[in-house]
Amino acid sequence: MSDWRILSTVEGQPLLGGTGTFRTRETVDSGLLYEIRYPAGVGSPEHRHDHDSTIYLLSGELRGTIDGREVRLAPGETVVHPRDVPHTVEAVVDSHWLEFKSPLPWRTPLST
Repeated sequence: MSDWRILSTVEGQPLLGGTGTFRTRETVDSGLLYEIRYPAGVGSPEHRHDHDSTIYLLSGELRGTIDGREVRLAPGETVVHPRDVPHTVEAVVDSHWLEFKSPLPWRTPLST
């Protein structure tokens, strides 16, 4: 498992309201598993990417949009951001989640 790193952009755009942190938990042929933390108020601008992302919220509360539809997550809940669909993510309170990206994203830095 790698060390925590600063997360300041998503798909080349700066995060809104500050920065988060992330670390790689696992890498397999079919994708990547990240562990991510955003402090309250940090979020992503609307973006899309070339992979599916599945979020499992460990703690906190997330809100966002998927193709213009508002979504909220509580601990223990999941959401999928399908490839090529515009979406946002924002931490309502300090939040901590696991995110699996598949197929393996080729771009860096992390695309949430």
